[in-house]
Amino acid sequence: MILQSLNITLVFTSYGPPGALNYGVFVISLVVYLTTVFANITLMLVICLDTSLHKPMYIFLFNLAVNGLIGSSAVLPKILENLIDDIKDILYTDCILQVFFINVYGTCAYAILTLMAYDRYVSICKPLQYHNIMTPAKIRLLLFIVYCVPVCSLAVQVYLTSRLPMCRYTINKLFCDNLAVVNLSCVKNTWGDLYGICLVLIFVVLPLIFVILSYVRILFVSLKASVSARKKALKTCTPHLITFINFSLASLFSVIYNRFNINLSKEVNVFMSIHFILIPPLLHPLIYGIRTKEISNSITKIFQRKILALSFNLKTEQRCNDALFISTK
Repeated sequence: MILQSLNITLVFTSYGPPGALNYGVFVISLVVYLTTVFANITLMLVICLDTSLHKPMYIFLFNLAVNGLIGSSAVLPKILENLIDDIKDILYTDCILQVFFINVYGTCAYAILTLMAYDRYVSICKPLQYHNIMTPAKIRLLLFIVYCVPVCSLAVQVYLTSRLPMCRYTINKLFCDNLAVVNLSCVKNTWGDLYGICLVLIFVVLPLIFVILSYVRILFVSLKASVSARKKALKTCTPHLITFINFSLASLFSVIYNRFNINLSKEVNVFMSIHFILIPPLLHPLIYGIRTKEISNSITKIFQRKILALSFNLKTEQRCNDALFISTK
């Protein structure tokens, strides 16, 4: 990183002066962020506590929840701060870190959703070989690849971006992204642009093709199966399909917002800017919590155990108090 950039402060120009819109967005964003944190942590705890959920699909879902927390926590706290502050700024180094974690969130989410599609493909198309294919060692290897490859690749992209000399110091968005930081440069980032295209092909286009082919294969196998088998396949695939489509649409909106200068109202600009970070991490645990019977049953069992344990403790305490009262007479 160029040494002169270390102490540079960048100013966001999309927030506008403090007012009703900023305060309204602040309240909504805060509620959504707290709900997101609660929903994802709850899902993670349920998967950890219930040994019946220690299966590949739920291990991948656990990692999707962790990734959602990384994405939302990398952006929303700073957005909340800027919404109520008079000066909407960020240090250049913090901006670069924000770019890195946003990109890690996006690429890892797509990679994890691809693993989940692969798991569904093996489960439905090769049920007898499932346990031989989806071994614990293979799951650990796949998760290592899902995190290591994007993190290393994106670290290179962020490094290339950070080396660019800067001529501008204002960002017309709510938070930092790679394109916004590149646009602050005085020079054209040819190698960075080519590298970015390669990353999109590897981490977005290829996973999308893989997921589509997986579900085409699942569809062909399901059509040849019995009615009950088709219902079971639809039931197990529906949450993943909803999640994947939701994240893909959010990513598409983000690309349109970042790449094309479209004249939109300020309210729509705000929504387009934060939709990619705000909505998917909230919806993913809710979708799986509602649509997946095993998780909803597990949540019910955990709450029932907690209520029974609390009731037992209260009864035991009452008996001890009664015995102490009788002994003192």
